[in-house]
Amino acid sequence: MTSKPLSPELTKKLIDTAQTLVADDKGLLAMDESNSTCNKRFAALGIAQTEGARRDWRELIVTTPRLRACISGVILYDETIRQQSEDGTPLVEVIAAAKLVIGIKVDIGAKEFAGHPGEKITEGLDDLRDRLAEYARLGARFAKWRAAFSVTEDIPSRACIEANAHALARYAALCQEAGLVPIVEPEVLMDGVHTVERTSEITGDVLQAVFNQFHIQHVMLEGIILKPNMVLPGLSCPRQEALDVVADATVRCLAQVVPAAVPAIAFLSGGQSGELASARLNAMNLQFKSRLPWPLAFSFARAIQQPAMDIWGGKKANVIAAQQALFHRAACNRAARRGEYNAAMEAL
Repeated sequence: MTSKPLSPELTKKLIDTAQTLVADDKGLLAMDESNSTCNKRFAALGIAQTEGARRDWRELIVTTPRLRACISGVILYDETIRQQSEDGTPLVEVIAAAKLVIGIKVDIGAKEFAGHPGEKITEGLDDLRDRLAEYARLGARFAKWRAAFSVTEDIPSRACIEANAHALARYAALCQEAGLVPIVEPEVLMDGVHTVERTSEITGDVLQAVFNQFHIQHVMLEGIILKPNMVLPGLSCPRQEALDVVADATVRCLAQVVPAAVPAIAFLSGGQSGELASARLNAMNLQFKSRLPWPLAFSFARAIQQPAMDIWGGKKANVIAAQQALFHRAACNRAARRGEYNAAMEAL
């Protein structure tokens, strides 16, 4: 028994959106932190943990002058897609006026995986079809779902990998049915002492499982964006690899498991500093761009946001300076897509 294929019109819409998201050496800006995560970052800087402060911060981001020169789309949280700007304009209208494509985080978070201590399963499938239809009406053209994998000598287990891969594929199929491009984010976490070799092994296993499930569940590869981790050593690993080693390990791993039909790979930053995330993306494009079947782009959150948030501090007087810092990080990452980023850009 075969599934009903997507219509030619829907197929074209998905492919066009996916290609738009990575055109002209641009990337995505993730601003989809949950309220609790955003509040923690605000608290560390003495910023009020309120809906109004979160609105002000996200309005600052999407009204950054010239942002669309480097960023194609933004990933929102449920609260943000429903908010109004300070002057009462719906934020989705502000974003559309800035010529940014609207995306939306649709998973409801990683929960304890029953029977597997230390592992997580991402939830949110039960009412997803209805939520996707609502988000599409609100203006979203793409969505995001994250699955997170901790690494030790014993985990992730095969059960955890397969369960999360199955959920990612179900999510992706529902997105495509609704006309939204799924951003597929299987993240092998940086926390731990694991080596770059161990990260490569787990990343390969996870991605292989994801694409196997995509085949089983009839996900159209040309209408997705893959958002993986870079292949990095754990943060506590005694051996922190040079840029060229990370670039080689990441590209070699991806080349073994990611089909050429995938239109783009947009890396997550995963807690890296802005400068290091840019430098590593640059190293990959510098060495391999002309030889790869898919572009290597970015879908960063903290690696673009954090310097600007530090400057803003919740104060209106700092908005312009914060926006300049945000644009700078976005511009560095566009340069990295071209293999043209260098440390001297940070002194500008």
